[in-house]
Amino acid sequence: MLLATILALAAAVMHAGWNLVAKRADGDRYLVLWAQFFAAGLMTLPLLVGYQLIWGMPWQGYMWASISGCVHVPYMWLLARAYSLGDFSISYPVARGGGAALAATGGVIALGDHLSLPAVLGIGIVVCGLILLAYGAHGRSLGLALLAAVSIGLYSTIDGKGVRATPEVIGFVLATMCAGAITNTTFALIIRKPADMSSMFLANWWRAFVTGLATVVTYGMVLVAFTYAPIGYVTALRESSVVLAALAGWRLLGEGDHRRRLTAAAVVFAGLVVLVVGR
Repeated sequence: MLLATILALAAAVMHAGWNLVAKRADGDRYLVLWAQFFAAGLMTLPLLVGYQLIWGMPWQGYMWASISGCVHVPYMWLLARAYSLGDFSISYPVARGGGAALAATGGVIALGDHLSLPAVLGIGIVVCGLILLAYGAHGRSLGLALLAAVSIGLYSTIDGKGVRATPEVIGFVLATMCAGAITNTTFALIIRKPADMSSMFLANWWRAFVTGLATVVTYGMVLVAFTYAPIGYVTALRESSVVLAALAGWRLLGEGDHRRRLTAAAVVFAGLVVLVVGR
């Protein structure tokens, strides 16, 4: 359980970091996120081929990775739209915190995870903090963030199922990254011009590879943690990044209403503490 806690908290810091980079980027934020996923796919594809040749992975792993990759399509589009229309200190916490609560529910319903009464209370406190955070938010950006939360809860549950269906956790991480790159690139080719995609990637290739690497490492940390602890526990800990997002929105992006948002983030953090102690 200690290893799962450390991995989830480290993933929280890295995840908030690359999302902040996406929010601060100029131009089409959807293409910024696409470039990140595309770079992650370029890095993991040769590793996946080598892994399959040396160790191999059951077909169930590829099946769940492919399903997860499909769910990452609406997740990425919704997140990019939410960042374009709303404040980072609201969009990110609502999407990630809401996704954690839904992932915990999905883990109990679909995977047979058990959460103690204090853990359930902690999740409830997290939800209350998110409600406080969402108060007064722009309706459209809030709606997009909530829909992103649904996709997060869904792919987290799918990932939990996949990582438990195969003992090859590393192979599953690599397969999921490749699947996400393929599905998102296919969707991007439908809604964006190939020339715009190539120019965005070539102009920002270094940032795409840095954030893409962070995505792979963060995702891998979380999936490894899934093998040691219930999904609801891991995802709620990972979403401690909402506190960092509230601080970054205030100090780095100059977003207003920081007192209420920081208070709401503190409530979310308190819920996470209850969750960890209650576990």
